[in-house]
Amino acid sequence: MHRRAKLPGSRGQSYVCPAPEPVPARPFEACVYAMPVSRDPMTLTTDSKQALSEALGADRIELDVALGPMTTFRIGGPADLLYRARTPDELALAVQTVRKLDVPHFLLGRGANILVGDGGFRGLVIRSEVGGIEFLDDERVLAGAGIETFPDLIDATVARGLGGLHHYVGIPSTVGGALWQNLHFLSPAPDRERTVFIEEILESADLLTEEGERKTVGVEYFQFGYDESILHHRDDIVLSATFRLHPEPLEELRRVMRENLAWRDERHPDLWLYPCAGSIFQKIDGIGAGRLVDECGLKGHVVGNAGIFHKHANIVVNFGGATAKEVRQLIDLAQETVARETGHELVPEIVFVGEF
Repeated sequence: MHRRAKLPGSRGQSYVCPAPEPVPARPFEACVYAMPVSRDPMTLTTDSKQALSEALGADRIELDVALGPMTTFRIGGPADLLYRARTPDELALAVQTVRKLDVPHFLLGRGANILVGDGGFRGLVIRSEVGGIEFLDDERVLAGAGIETFPDLIDATVARGLGGLHHYVGIPSTVGGALWQNLHFLSPAPDRERTVFIEEILESADLLTEEGERKTVGVEYFQFGYDESILHHRDDIVLSATFRLHPEPLEELRRVMRENLAWRDERHPDLWLYPCAGSIFQKIDGIGAGRLVDECGLKGHVVGNAGIFHKHANIVVNFGGATAKEVRQLIDLAQETVARETGHELVPEIVFVGEF
């Protein structure tokens, strides 16, 4: 957070900040699809591994796979097992299989908004690589859950002169992840008077439900909110989604995309230079979590190879070789400092996965 530190890419600029005492890391519990795991090298029994191989194909299951490169933070240890689901049927089968076998598992998409522990994940990581973009008519598009919203889906729809998804240019996410978090951005410049949400253009989605049923649901099923959906509370899996878009002049679409990218570039890290998971803490209405962290003098504070971003205090970046432990120390420090000095509680927005 804040020591005098030269940040990579800062061209020699130094950022002077108070240097609070380091806070020891404390355990985080894995959440969402990540299940509590032991510290044994492999928690799966021989029978479970054999059953997984028979159901999913021995040649499709990868062993001891580094998860860091599969996340936007580029941090994290290995998964014991990894399966890449490339079709809706494969994704549904993988999830049904691990549920039946009671195998610890985690569903991974683009790897944004998560931090994988340095110890990795004991169990099976299911990587959603469900592809396919199909234009159903002049305004509707069907996309697989593993399709990246940007560039793949946005480029395909803008090329046809269809607006709606173009607002989310530059935001790393798959289609499944976009519904999980109700992907959002500010409305177009110059006014930027409200937040636009992906729920506004979602028509339906194909799911594998918590109960094991495959069905198509409408937008109302998701109970969307800000950074919120029913997927946070039910173990439903998005297999694909259909969006209803609207024709718009190509130049207008490109203008909005250029301006949104420029807005993000001014405030957010370039993921190639500063890998990160986006906003660390949930939004606090009327104040902003980043503002509180900044007012406590923590913007730019560094622990090891991780630091609070010098442009946006609600983002922690990886300067190269950062560990999950270092990121957690920064998160702990921000939470404890803000609570002590302002009385506000910072609640993490990102998901912690695996062993810390």
